[in-house]
Amino acid sequence: MIPRPPRSSKPTIAEAGAWADVLVRRRLLHAAVLGPTGQWLVQFQPDEPVHVLNGPADVVELAATIQHGIRSTRSES
Repeated sequence: MIPRPPRSSKPTIAEAGAWADVLVRRRLLHAAVLGPTGQWLVQFQPDEPVHVLNGPADVVELAATIQHGIRSTRSES
């Protein structure tokens, strides 16, 4: 796998929100909500605990991790 180039800027709340929306719409997350402190509350399945992400960078990293998992699974089949 080719390593990703480093980002030239930090992820924004808008970018994290867009990724969170895509992950929920694609049913890769059950829920993702921006809290008043800038933290994100995410839940993978309705009956699982809620996880707290510290900010936009963590949401973008989660999206990248999920994408990597999907691509790895596809390349094996």
